[in-house]
Amino acid sequence: MEKHIELLLPWPPSVNHYWGQAGTRRFIGKKGVAFRASVLKECLEGAVRPIEGRLSVHISLFPPDRRKRDIDNVLKSLLDACEHAGCYASDSQIDELHIVRMENRKEGGCSILILPR
Repeated sequence: MEKHIELLLPWPPSVNHYWGQAGTRRFIGKKGVAFRASVLKECLEGAVRPIEGRLSVHISLFPPDRRKRDIDNVLKSLLDACEHAGCYASDSQIDELHIVRMENRKEGGCSILILPR
């Protein structure tokens, strides 16, 4: 079977909560650091090895509540955290990206499937 990565993760922080800023300095904020750590933990437990070459990524989002949300606001934090955790060398490898909003879940979450293209 072809190599792929499948992860079940917590709800990603939006771009507005992923980054912090102090003066002109930008950095990953507390929510971003915590999310990256949870993705890294999931990858370590699953013995994830990086996929090389061009990629196809399929994401299912399970919002934590009924608030209006733009589903693209969580993409950057999710894709960057997967890169940081070693799923792939760079998110520039992604040629195909599918994202769908699913039913609400109390704690929220997402699933991500990364496949060679």
